[in-house]
Amino acid sequence: RARALLQQLPPQDCDERYCPDLAEEERRQLRAFSARRRREALGQGLACPVPGPCHGCPCKKCGRKLNKGDPGISASRLGDQFWHPSCFSCHFCHQPLVDLIYFQQDGRIYCGRHHAELFRPRCASCDQLIFMEECIEAEGRRWHLEHFCCLECDVPLRGQRYVMKSGRPCCRGCFESLFAEPCQACGDPIGVDSEEATHQGLHWHARAACFCCSLCRKPLHGQPLTSRRGRLFCSETCSLGQDASSTASDSSDSAIASAPSPDS
Repeated sequence: RARALLQQLPPQDCDERYCPDLAEEERRQLRAFSARRRREALGQGLACPVPGPCHGCPCKKCGRKLNKGDPGISASRLGDQFWHPSCFSCHFCHQPLVDLIYFQQDGRIYCGRHHAELFRPRCASCDQLIFMEECIEAEGRRWHLEHFCCLECDVPLRGQRYVMKSGRPCCRGCFESLFAEPCQACGDPIGVDSEEATHQGLHWHARAACFCCSLCRKPLHGQPLTSRRGRLFCSETCSLGQDASSTASDSSDSAIASAPSPDS
């Protein structure tokens, strides 16, 4: 429950003590932002039996009727409206807000986190709201300028090339040394600048020397292919021919698989 509350109402959204690295202007903006939200949007949903005059009124969210004496939730900022307890939830994340603080905007109910994000972007690294004039946007998320760093080595990535890994940016060097998939043909990592081909969960450089028929070496990029025992072939004929050559000599099969590409 404590984790859920911290997720729904991040303390750093309303108290500068949880944001020690803010500049003075950012602190001023955070104080003004928090005060305006409390004044204009903050409330608390109250559980109570539906009173007699509201018998048969529709639930604000699902529209099903609430009868006199049914458990209901009222929100003072939204007038004489009632919700089923299970319906009183954040419009964005659908987390329940019964007996918790809510924020209203345009007749809808939000948890504190998603109400704040209607007005300010949130840094994907520190989880604080961004009050600076500039920020970095990548992959549909935002970062403080100084927080857009490699997830492994912390090198700043502003203006640099990067790769997203598990939702976080990674510099080119760290990605290629730690996360790049090895090519099934040549064994080298498939780098950021290399075009990649995949089939049944395996990876190849898309160049002709690597992504090709295991028997006749015909390039397979953009071509129909078949696979047998983890090897790629341009046709059923080649796949059957590979079986014949494997029967005649086990070593020839290994030699083809391990032959390095010309680029290597």
